[in-house]
Amino acid sequence: MYFTDRGLEELVDRRGHEEITFEWLAEQLRTFVDLNPEFETPVERLASWLARLDDEED
Repeated sequence: MYFTDRGLEELVDRRGHEEITFEWLAEQLRTFVDLNPEFETPVERLASWLARLDDEED
């Protein structure tokens, strides 16, 4: 198990029943990066990855 799995499991346990928009998620990620600027690159990569999930691979 990766260390991040614990946080993901907590997220599902605590908030898995909620429905959110990507607009809400983006705002939360912006707030997180404002508070933790050292995570700007990983958050940007995650956001780009999520945005492109349905893109066909070349």
